[in-house]
Amino acid sequence: MTSYAVVVNDEEQYSIWPLDRDVPAGWREAGTRGTKEECLARIEEVWTDMRPLSLRRRMEGAGA
Repeated sequence: MTSYAVVVNDEEQYSIWPLDRDVPAGWREAGTRGTKEECLARIEEVWTDMRPLSLRRRMEGAGA
């Protein structure tokens, strides 16, 4: 059975990545490892705003 890690990039976008492979450039582990289902459940909990970080910041600046 393949184990996975939850990974996140600088835009705070999440994905899962197999533990037997190096995390790609621009991504880092987000602290959760486990089965595919466990990792996807964690992403569902933490990734509540699908907009990239740069867009969220731009929109906040426009509203200020």
